Amino acid sequence: MIRLILLVLTLLFLSNCSISETSRIWNDKEEKIENQKKIKKLFAEEKKIITEFNPELKLDFFKLKLNSYIIDNKNNFGAQNYSGVNQKNSSYKFSKIEDLNHLNYKPIFLNDGLIFFDKKGTIIRYDNNKKIVWKKNHYSKSEKRLRPKLYFLLDNQNLLIADSIAKYYSINIKSGELNWSKNGSYSFNSEIKKEDNKFFIVDYTNTLRSFSVDDGSELWNFQTEDSFAISDTKNSLIIVGDLVVFSNSIGDITAINNESGLITWQLPTQSSNIINESYNFKTSKLVSDGKSIYFSNNKGEFYSIDLKTGVINWINEIDSNIMPSVIGNLIFTISNEGYLYILEKNTGNIIRVTNLYKNYKEKKRKNIKPIGFIIGKTNLYLTNNDGKMIVVDLVTGNTTSTIKVSNSILSEPFIFNKNLFIIKNGSIVHYN
Repeated sequence: MIRLILLVLTLLFLSNCSISETSRIWNDKEEKIENQKKIKKLFAEEKKIITEFNPELKLDFFKLKLNSYIIDNKNNFGAQNYSGVNQKNSSYKFSKIEDLNHLNYKPIFLNDGLIFFDKKGTIIRYDNNKKIVWKKNHYSKSEKRLRPKLYFLLDNQNLLIADSIAKYYSINIKSGELNWSKNGSYSFNSEIKKEDNKFFIVDYTNTLRSFSVDDGSELWNFQTEDSFAISDTKNSLIIVGDLVVFSNSIGDITAINNESGLITWQLPTQSSNIINESYNFKTSKLVSDGKSIYFSNNKGEFYSIDLKTGVINWINEIDSNIMPSVIGNLIFTISNEGYLYILEKNTGNIIRVTNLYKNYKEKKRKNIKPIGFIIGKTNLYLTNNDGKMIVVDLVTGNTTSTIKVSNSILSEPFIFNKNLFIIKNGSIVHYN
């Protein structure tokens, strides 16, 4: 009986404490809420307002040096020998690739056709009339179900392939027959580059791997810091002299001696917090002119760094994760908001900024993002995620035309033999 009375009294006491407006618990809670309302953010992150700069400035490209190559170890393609979009030709057809967030893949261009792949990893060689020369699939039934995505590199009469399911192999381009095949430890996630009898690629653990061209044996590997999340951005690598320089998913740029596999220098560009946020972090491909390396990211940073030392030359505030282009003393890049930037290469000074999306309505512009661009003889060609390509006059920076290519995602544009190509899911579109 005494215990029951004590229990009732205790419950009444606790109930009065929790509901009483004069209780200390209630007052403390009210005080905390009121204090939170009074807190002011002293260092609020400012949203950068982007505007055009010198939009009327005309640049002289009369003596523009034109290139005609499609493979370059420095990713320094510059201006390509292409005069303009005259007419759409017939397309190279393939079965649609499934589970695509982007079309960050590149065909192999040949003088008598091209090579690409389909949804099951089947490699297809076409002739210039878009007819299939051969189709070869080097995957088992279980591997086909994984829908491998392929990265290509031409090696004389052979084709080197690495894929998204950790397999890499070599085939003969005349027949499509297998030379050798290996299985790696992790899926691959970068361009493939070759130097002498070695080729290089980065996997999803941010590890650079060096393989023998002859038989696929691993020569060495170098692992950088891994992230906790898988990024959907493909890592980039370039080869300049005896250095292989590559980016990883957390913003580190690392230079490795391509013979020994030993580190020469490393430049972290992001804080350690990015390791947990790498799925949101996107960086452009690396580009080098032989002295410096240029790249940017979606954190509003455009870098120029010294090739030999990794020391930063300059940083400019440009939000872009698509590959820049270097022509002479100028750098071209396009921000994620659709502004064309032209910078002076040695100083990073901005010469002109032009809004390429000004013809879009404001509401629609928010959802449009650039995919990639290439520079021709007189124009710049930009593909966007709305399935359109914008043609821009180099001299004035003005948009001359907008071409509907697809209703879905596109690749960046490619120029080869004075023709322009764009991948959409299910075909490669050809413009004369």
